[in-house]
Amino acid sequence: MKLYEKVAEELSQQISQGYYQVGTKLPSIRCLSKNHSISISTAQEAYRLLEDQGIVEVKPKSGYYVRQQNSPPKLPEISRPIQRPIDVSQWHQVLDLLTSHNRHGEDLITLGRALPDYHTATLQPLLRTMASLTRDVDNLGRSQEELNGLEALRVQIARQMMHSSCQLHPDDIIITNSCQEALSISIRVTTKPGDVVAVDSPSFYGTMQTLRSLQLKVLEIPTHPETGISIEALELALEQWPITAVQVTPSCNNPLGYTMPDNRKKQLYQLAQRFDIAIIEDDIFGDLSYNTPRSNTIKSFDQDGRVILCSSFSKTIAPGFRLGWAAPGRYCDLVTHMKYVSSGCTATVPQLALADFMAQGGYERHLRKMRQQYKQSRDIMLGWLKRYLPENIRTSYPQGGFLLWIELPEMIDSVELNTRLALQNVQIAPGILFSATGKYRNCIRINYSGEPSARQETAIKKIGDEIFKMLDELETNK
Repeated sequence: MKLYEKVAEELSQQISQGYYQVGTKLPSIRCLSKNHSISISTAQEAYRLLEDQGIVEVKPKSGYYVRQQNSPPKLPEISRPIQRPIDVSQWHQVLDLLTSHNRHGEDLITLGRALPDYHTATLQPLLRTMASLTRDVDNLGRSQEELNGLEALRVQIARQMMHSSCQLHPDDIIITNSCQEALSISIRVTTKPGDVVAVDSPSFYGTMQTLRSLQLKVLEIPTHPETGISIEALELALEQWPITAVQVTPSCNNPLGYTMPDNRKKQLYQLAQRFDIAIIEDDIFGDLSYNTPRSNTIKSFDQDGRVILCSSFSKTIAPGFRLGWAAPGRYCDLVTHMKYVSSGCTATVPQLALADFMAQGGYERHLRKMRQQYKQSRDIMLGWLKRYLPENIRTSYPQGGFLLWIELPEMIDSVELNTRLALQNVQIAPGILFSATGKYRNCIRINYSGEPSARQETAIKKIGDEIFKMLDELETNK
């Protein structure tokens, strides 16, 4: 444990034991440095760690204070999907979600899309680098000879993944045009039409549509809102069905927000070993974990190359920054070939800019800012939901990222709710998108990435008002 981590842990213990009460001002950086005989920079790092963990907050020109800790909400029930392989549907509903902004214009409050906050000042160095590289005409004509991507970027990704105990060599990584492409290629090389793929449930609709396009059967596995996919249920499914691969998002899950405990990630890997199947791990939100250090990836336990780790920068930086990557393990040759025949080389200029941004420490500073912002926004959003929505709702308690899953009263149809809200320029993601069979009809997913505003609060109030109106109508029509 590093010195600043020891100091942070000691302060955390003092706070938990009541030595420092909520709202109490903590020792200044200079006092902390003197009391612990540490440097100013070490004291700053200790407070920064506590800030990342949501234990303290900084007030401009005042100092550090003990932060109010919100109690977790009532969580959704463990999912109970259909226990047999099925075909994926819901494409038209997904397309409607993706194109709604085009129909409604700038006035639409898009709570349904998984869009990060890309207006933050911490991205300015990256934008300046991009602009500079674009002005150099030689960069525009540069041909990327390496099909697997710019080496400088692969080096930075390998270094970044060390935070998740994942030991990757730059040559283990293939740069793609998005996480969606990385996932799509990974699924293609591990399956053939008619195969069965196990997924956590609810599950990301983009992956579900990839499975649909490849004519694969989906087996949804019960998933706990805190610990993730049920290892026990998956084991029973593996004994009963010819499953070829399992696709999961175990860290800062979309849509439930949980982070699967490391011991259960290891158990999942060992189960895949026993039944000799591939694991396709989506880690797109992993870098946005509120906990420091972040949890391990399943890939970090991989001893025989059966785990394909996929991620991108579209959720940590911006959706228009179409850079993703895969660490395919034993499937490297197949993934490289599939990458070549599907899209060829990835654009060079964004890779150059991102490699420089990461090497200069800009990416880590940006992540630190966004983790803090998203965690604070989560707590504010939960407060709004408590104020404006019915008391009997259940909500997820995300451990990272910027997405909330809300379980509404059973009689509420989220598709109808979304249709009504669209007339008021508010968009949500109906729960049916996250199931192969249209399950979770009484659930919605919303985004809290933007800094809290009166406009956002008004949108949540509109959601609550419409739900109460629907409940009244149902009661009247009994």
